[in-house]
Amino acid sequence: MMGRLIAVVGPSGVGKDTLIRALSDARPDLYEVRRVITRPTDETEACLSVTSGEFRRLQEAGAFALSWGAHGLSYGVPIEAVERVRAGQDVIANLSRALLPVAIGVFPRVLILSLSAAPEVLAERLGARGREEGAEITRRLARAVPPMPDEAEVVHIDNGGPLEVSLTAALSALSQNDTA
Repeated sequence: MMGRLIAVVGPSGVGKDTLIRALSDARPDLYEVRRVITRPTDETEACLSVTSGEFRRLQEAGAFALSWGAHGLSYGVPIEAVERVRAGQDVIANLSRALLPVAIGVFPRVLILSLSAAPEVLAERLGARGREEGAEITRRLARAVPPMPDEAEVVHIDNGGPLEVSLTAALSALSQNDTA
């Protein structure tokens, strides 16, 4: 059976990486994609930090199944993710919502976990993260949200409360959509 890409999407600060880590711990069979990104990363993200020049070289060499730019940064999903899905393994990745139509065209099966949280929760989390200041946080929260692709399997999860609640909802979605 073909594996699938489990695309975790949502606004900045919604806790995508936290939920991905919890899902990976709960489901060791999931492969957590290590994105390539052009900014320093920390222990909360499954990322490889590279310079813009290194990113361009990797992109030109065909190292990415998906790549995109956001907030002045470049992001890439290694081609290995597609290979694993074709070999029957589920992979999970933090993706941009705007990239979903492309991901659906690249991966044979995609399940989208669309995370949300109240604006005040997002603002608090973004402030605690320390990457942006007040005006930048306000701009991020005011951004328009791209619509979900019509053909997509989408599960909406409120990730504004306890992680255990979101994890239970996500695990249920994964098992219900396992044989789709």
